[in-house]
Amino acid sequence: MQAVHTLRFGDPTVLDVVTGLPDPEPGPGEVTIDVSHAAVGLIDLLLREGRFKDRPGMPQPPFIPGLEVAGTVRALGPGVSGLSTGEQVVALSAGSGTGGYASVYRAKAELTVSIEGRGIDAALAVSVIPNAAMAHVALTRVAHLAEGESVLVHGALGGLSAAFPGIAKQLGAARVVGTVRPGRLAVAEATRLPYDRIVDSTDLHNALGDEKFDVVIDPVGGTLRTRSLDVMAPGSRLIAAGNASDDWGHEVDTNQLWLRSVTVSGFNAGAFLPTHPRFVPAALAAAVEATAAGLMETDVDVLPFSQAVTAHRRMESRDLNGRIALTPEP
Repeated sequence: MQAVHTLRFGDPTVLDVVTGLPDPEPGPGEVTIDVSHAAVGLIDLLLREGRFKDRPGMPQPPFIPGLEVAGTVRALGPGVSGLSTGEQVVALSAGSGTGGYASVYRAKAELTVSIEGRGIDAALAVSVIPNAAMAHVALTRVAHLAEGESVLVHGALGGLSAAFPGIAKQLGAARVVGTVRPGRLAVAEATRLPYDRIVDSTDLHNALGDEKFDVVIDPVGGTLRTRSLDVMAPGSRLIAAGNASDDWGHEVDTNQLWLRSVTVSGFNAGAFLPTHPRFVPAALAAAVEATAAGLMETDVDVLPFSQAVTAHRRMESRDLNGRIALTPEP
């Protein structure tokens, strides 16, 4: 097996391609996948840096990064049904956050979905279907989005955020607005994602006027999280879904929650999905349908495993307008 691994925590240069590793074998309820594409996400960078090294269950070197893969089913473990060898699939991590940057990946069957015959490009599939499934769970099980409600999505073009407009529209949202940094507004104008509008995140008052939202998705954090309270209607819900601002000291004044009659909830897919697996199949099915319907269109740059360092550097510099996927070397 070929893989990108890291022997220590650190900057992107700790990533290295290795060959000759033993191929994983599927256990009960598992499948192995011949990987065609592995998604590169922000969480991969955080795990590589060792940001969560002291938290129980987080990977320790040496490990292979990567949470999401696309490819074809290589083998079925005992008790697996509904999938066939050679079938095109996308698979999510079971919560460990590792193993994806490899030519063979072992996945739980319940976290694997078929895209066979759907006409979805594999690079796009791995880049959007996992995040779309997470968005579906967040909107239905945490935000409890109702038909006709409005949604505001911060960091509108980011990997996770980009999944929300399509899923929100699929669930009946009446309006979906995104926010980006001022320097990203020109790129936002060209997006194919189904936003009704994308505005400057640093000037919500002037950009939105008196408009209020029923659901706010915030993977950015920092002061933007607090400023979001000003555009929330009574009874609205904010989902804290990340901290791209890297402001770990920011706090929300809970007195503002009861005064405004709003809710702030956290959503971490790595914690939620493994403990609530019954919600995953429907979310994955919805994600495939939304992707096939063209609601998840975004640019994907495909790089070989040998350019994993470049991929992580580009992620760190935010030098991309869509997603990055890695593919095994020929």
